[in-house]
Amino acid sequence: MGPIMLVFFAAVFYLDELMGGVRLPDFLLPIGRTFNHERFPAGTAIFPVIVAIALFAAREMTAILAGKGIQASKRVMTFAALLGLFITAFVPDEIPGRAGGAGAAGAAIVSFSAAAVLAFSMIFYARNRSVQGIVAAAGGALLAFVYLGLMFGAMVAIRREHTAWLLLWTLITTKSCDIGAYFTGRAIGRHKLIPWLSPGKTWEGLAGGLLFSTLVGYAGIVLLNRTVDLSMPPLWACLVPGFVFGLVGQAGDLMESVFKRDAAIKDSGALVPGMGGVLDVLDSVLLVAPLAYWWLRVGVSYGWLIKTPPL
Repeated sequence: MGPIMLVFFAAVFYLDELMGGVRLPDFLLPIGRTFNHERFPAGTAIFPVIVAIALFAAREMTAILAGKGIQASKRVMTFAALLGLFITAFVPDEIPGRAGGAGAAGAAIVSFSAAAVLAFSMIFYARNRSVQGIVAAAGGALLAFVYLGLMFGAMVAIRREHTAWLLLWTLITTKSCDIGAYFTGRAIGRHKLIPWLSPGKTWEGLAGGLLFSTLVGYAGIVLLNRTVDLSMPPLWACLVPGFVFGLVGQAGDLMESVFKRDAAIKDSGALVPGMGGVLDVLDSVLLVAPLAYWWLRVGVSYGWLIKTPPL
């Protein structure tokens, strides 16, 4: 299943890059010009896939909460997750006439949206005129807004500012730690990492995973330097992201383990054969995506990376 997923996502990312150079059809031009676009914007092919994944992830998160007796609604959880995604995807880079600039306006939009999720969820869960479980269910909606919306949406934010191949590099580098940890742990794993939370993880597996993600991250930067408009960072800046993404990704894996163990379930779902649910595949990426966004921003500011011009 893993190779099939890799081929699928590589095809989606390639299509996204191709569409960035295609002029919008005439019937879409008026809408595009409203957002200063005459070509398909970055993320046109990637964003629908992310939305589809978020829909499944929201259902799985609802089931996890249900495992703890929290009566979360699939509709509310989906609304919260998609709202976070759409904010990340469509908040404009510049907001004319807004005192404080786009940064202040963006923060205000996120704050208002979080308040809207909280208010809507509490009203929804109070519709039966009972306060039982409202606070826990509303907290679940906010979890979906942040975890499946804003954090997952950081992938869209990366694509808005960079080539799709840098986003793919981020994903492959992060997941390579999972692969390295699995095979190293199976081969030489002896000392349990956190046995009460994730019995299968070992310190040896973690070390092997971090070494593998560091090497994959470095190799990816070298490859991108030779194939796209990417300047070569210094050696330490080529090695650090693979190590850090791998380490943070493992923390994301453990975070999801907390969710599952608390709900007394082994996998978040069964949608991905051999891997569990969508959240079981995404767990490491969700925590890394916001970090990767800021790492790439730092890279641009130091001239290590060439920022993709707005489309």
